[in-house]
Amino acid sequence: MAGEGRGAATGDGAGPPAPERVLFPPTFSVSEIKNKQRRHFMFLRWKQQQRKEKLALKKKRRKEREALGDKAPPKAVPKTIENQRVYDETTVDPNDEEVAFDEATDEFAPYFNRQTVPKILITTSDRPRGRTVRFCEQLATVIPNSHVYYRRGLALKRIIPQCIARDFTDLIVINEDRKIPNGLVLSHLPDGPTAHFRMSSVRLRKEIKRKGKEPTEHVPEVILNNFTTRLGHSIGRMFAALFPHDPQFIGRQVATFHNQRDYIFFRFHRYIFKSEKKVGIQELGPRFTLKLRSLQKGTFDSKYGEYEWIHKRREMDTSRRRFHL
Repeated sequence: MAGEGRGAATGDGAGPPAPERVLFPPTFSVSEIKNKQRRHFMFLRWKQQQRKEKLALKKKRRKEREALGDKAPPKAVPKTIENQRVYDETTVDPNDEEVAFDEATDEFAPYFNRQTVPKILITTSDRPRGRTVRFCEQLATVIPNSHVYYRRGLALKRIIPQCIARDFTDLIVINEDRKIPNGLVLSHLPDGPTAHFRMSSVRLRKEIKRKGKEPTEHVPEVILNNFTTRLGHSIGRMFAALFPHDPQFIGRQVATFHNQRDYIFFRFHRYIFKSEKKVGIQELGPRFTLKLRSLQKGTFDSKYGEYEWIHKRREMDTSRRRFHL
């Protein structure tokens, strides 16, 4: 009897097989594991199991759709922060006569009416470091007819009248902190407005993987994507006014300002048509990300300037689904 009991316990006999051990029960929590290495290992196992279950469900749904054919229900649109965005009253309607009138009489109207040619001055904060200097030089190769000036102790209020006297249409100031570029001021001349951005994720050309050759002097094409509100239109028109009207398509270069969740991503690419349906692109650099902090009327005046819009985090960032551009 003892032998039979041992046989049943070990599964050597004809007894029922032992049930499969469940790796992760429903109430499993990785945080309950005290050992750090074991906790990390189990977390990776759990993530792997989640991916397998998701892939299996995806394959099952695809087979069901293939079996149903034309009778298959339409694919469900995944919920994202973008398509769940809170409606903004200032969203621009392309057929709005009031918006068309305002844009025909604003500070950028001379540029869009081809009465002025963009001429840009790029400068820095006082006594810039090497990384900021290289970034300004590379930015000057992206924006045609731009000039780099390194100021030493000269106030912006003294620079702006000199820029206007020399027919500059825009002033770009790159600020830095601890030798890293962290801010950008864009002022449209001679009457403004002036935008102040926080800059992050700056990558120079040598830091970009699989980058293309040096950009040529051809005038690039410009893409402004997802600037939908009145404020977004103003910012988009500021960026557009930096580039000449007629791009040189033979250069196959394109500068992109893509707005997503109020972050403006800048990329500079060269493209090539491999066939009628396939296009290859190479990033040329530099790349950076901007976040609007304020929009000021007129030229730069930090003391007496009148602000059209200021980003106030505690009041404006109450919802993740609310955007301003």
